[in-house]
Amino acid sequence: MADIRRLRYFVTVASERSFTRAAARLNMAQPPLSRRIQELEEEVGTTLIERSSRPLVLTPAGQLFYVHALQVLDRHDVMERAMEGYITAQRPRFTLGLLPSEFYVRLPQIVRRFRTQAPDTDLILSEMSSSEQIEALKAGRIDAGLGRVRIDDPAISRELLREERLVAAVPAGWGSPHDPIDLAQLARMPLLLYPREPRPSHADVILSIFRDSGLTPDEVIEVRELETALIMVSAGVGACLIPATSQWLAHPEVVCRPVRPKAASPIFLYHRPGEMSLQFMTLLRTFASLFAEWGYPLSPRLLQASQKQID
Repeated sequence: MADIRRLRYFVTVASERSFTRAAARLNMAQPPLSRRIQELEEEVGTTLIERSSRPLVLTPAGQLFYVHALQVLDRHDVMERAMEGYITAQRPRFTLGLLPSEFYVRLPQIVRRFRTQAPDTDLILSEMSSSEQIEALKAGRIDAGLGRVRIDDPAISRELLREERLVAAVPAGWGSPHDPIDLAQLARMPLLLYPREPRPSHADVILSIFRDSGLTPDEVIEVRELETALIMVSAGVGACLIPATSQWLAHPEVVCRPVRPKAASPIFLYHRPGEMSLQFMTLLRTFASLFAEWGYPLSPRLLQASQKQID
């Protein structure tokens, strides 16, 4: 019986009513297309297309064949989609929660390395705050999360991946990018914090840095996200402490200055206690290998993962 490829050729010729237009639509030369239709007619034992008329018309047998060919092709497409869905459903999936914007500068490298090490796993990225990641982990909606809040919850384990240096984003003209700015000086400026909600969040990490230095900001302005804070800094509203890797998001009217004393924000990997899945261990090895390349110190858990990779 006719194969799927020749059925598609026939349906295309019938719908275009021209071998020339059908060949162009199929991205093939006209002579091979004509031969395939002739082979199809020989196979079914009758003429399907009346070639003497312009435009082409189907014979009565061709009209009947066309109706059934459409049904066969439709069922074939349904079958292909069903099988693709089945195969996709069988592939392991690993969903990683992460903070909006903050990890984007390194994210492409992380994703590429993970997919290289686990080509049969679908890595799904889901933006959410640190506290939202905790709830998603408990509900089983994500498999791990990257956040900045030291959340204590018996149902969740956390690994400190690294402490990331913070810089002060201030309006252009408020000093040189190379000149450190004191936390005490920042405390006297309007301080932009993000996100406003949900809490706890990176905003609480920043407030704890001032509190640990015996300082309380004179004025706090809470905004929803990092990009909003930087826009307000560029407008001269105030200053903001941001991770050093987020400097690329700053506007030209914003200057990023070192902070004195040095301040840092943690990066935690959240996961369920006892997590030892192949995908999770692959994620640890991904961070271990990339941190080594970037010159970051390895936490004990990442060092252990890198040694297992060598073994």
